[in-house]
Amino acid sequence: MPFGTTEYSFHLDNIFFKNIDGEEFHKGNVDVELTVKKTSNTHEFNFNINGVIQILCDRCLDEMEFPISTQARLFVKFGKEFSEESDEIVIIPEDEGEINIAWFLYEFIALEIPMKHVHAPGKCNKAMSSKLKKHITRSADDNEDSGGISDEDFLDDVNLGVDEDVEEKTDPRWDELKKLIDNN
Repeated sequence: MPFGTTEYSFHLDNIFFKNIDGEEFHKGNVDVELTVKKTSNTHEFNFNINGVIQILCDRCLDEMEFPISTQARLFVKFGKEFSEESDEIVIIPEDEGEINIAWFLYEFIALEIPMKHVHAPGKCNKAMSSKLKKHITRSADDNEDSGGISDEDFLDDVNLGVDEDVEEKTDPRWDELKKLIDNN
């Protein structure tokens, strides 16, 4: 590779994501613009990544489209053996002289996926949502019907696992024991 800047373009499709065999997702349609700047002892890779990937909805487990738009940078240096010095610095053996960036591309995209990913309200699989609602245990304080709460709001509360308006109830026997501790 000559000194200076070289530009590359890649299109990552379902075949790429299937072959990479990552855990987060297996489908997508992503364009990558890569600029490589070579100096005397390092290569600076600048990635501009845009497209859409298919991930599973946490609520209904159906696939959903998730837009990706990110930029990333990677510095590649030569050394005796392969190592990752940090998130942005990679050492490759001098005798190899090449690097496969496929896994780095996958990781850059995977880092953009939020912890909780669900369909927009009303877009979840209705059959799965109703089954989930049917099998959720509700406290005695809850009404038999949803009490005017929509299925989406109900499922959001279930996903959070906490109802912020409900005060925690304790056994009165423990309250008496706590008083003994507080008096000492």
